[in-house]
Amino acid sequence: MIHLKQYKVVEIAGIDAQKFLQGQLTCDVVKLESGKQTLTAHCDPKGKVSGLFRLYKVSEEYFLMIIHQNLLPESLDQLKKYAIFSKVTFTEKEALVYGKVDETSGDIFAKINENMTAIKLEENTNRYLVLSDESIEASQNSDDWDLLDIQQGIPVLLQQNRLNFIPQALNLQCIEQAISFKKGCYIGQETVARAKFRGANKRAMFTLCGDISSEMNLPKIGSAVEMQLAENWKSTGTILYAMATKQQLWVQVVLNKEIDPDTTFRINGVNLAIYPLPYSLEN
Repeated sequence: MIHLKQYKVVEIAGIDAQKFLQGQLTCDVVKLESGKQTLTAHCDPKGKVSGLFRLYKVSEEYFLMIIHQNLLPESLDQLKKYAIFSKVTFTEKEALVYGKVDETSGDIFAKINENMTAIKLEENTNRYLVLSDESIEASQNSDDWDLLDIQQGIPVLLQQNRLNFIPQALNLQCIEQAISFKKGCYIGQETVARAKFRGANKRAMFTLCGDISSEMNLPKIGSAVEMQLAENWKSTGTILYAMATKQQLWVQVVLNKEIDPDTTFRINGVNLAIYPLPYSLEN
C-alpha cells in the first residue's frame, strides 16, 4: 500500500450533482456507472484545463473528487463558481488516500472494511485507489505511484500549468472515458471538439527517460527541455512533472505531437529519450 499524501478528497453532493457535473466536465457523467471512476478535466471557456482529477460516482446525487492538493483551492473554486444556481454542495473530506497495485484482482477487496472504499483505475492496469477513514500501514513511497502515472501516460497537472493546455495536449482523449465527444455541451467543449474534428491540436504529452549516475536537481515544472538538432540544441516543450529514481530521470513534457520519436533530449546535462506509452496518440 502507498500513502498518497499528495491527493485530497472532495465530496460533491446534491440532487443536481450529476446534471451539474455533466455540464462542466469532459467525461460523460451520466454514462459513468455507479461504483466506477474516470479521469476527467474541468476547463475554462477557452478549453484550457483548470482542474484534472479522478471522479468516482457513488450515485447520481453523490460523487467523490480525488484531486492533487497542489491544485487546491483554485481548481475547486473554478468549479464551484458555476454551481450558484444548482443544488449541489462541495465538502473537503478528511479521508486518507492510498494507492495499491494488486496482481490478484479480488484480493484487495477482501481487505476492505466499512471504513474504506476501493476504486479500480483503468481496466488495463491493476491499480486501485483506496479511500480510508483510518490510517493504513504503507510500505511504499508515493514516488512509486507517480512513476506508474508517468510510465502509463497519466498526466500529472500541477498549479504551474493550470490553464495552459487543452485536454488533448495532455492525451486525455487516449485515456478511457476521460473525454466524451458525444455528450452535450460543457465548459470549453467547443475548443475540445474543434481540436478533434478539425485537427486544431498540435501538441501531445510525452514521457522522457534517461540514465543518471548521481543525485541531481530536478527541472522546474513549467520549464522547457532541450532537443538535439544536428550539432545544436534547442529549447522546446513544457515540463508537466519530473522525478528521479536512483538510476533514472523521468519527465512528463508537452511537445509538438509530430516530434520524431528518435529525437534526443537533455535536461541539466542528462540525455533523455522518448519512453513508449501504452496507447496510441492517433486516438
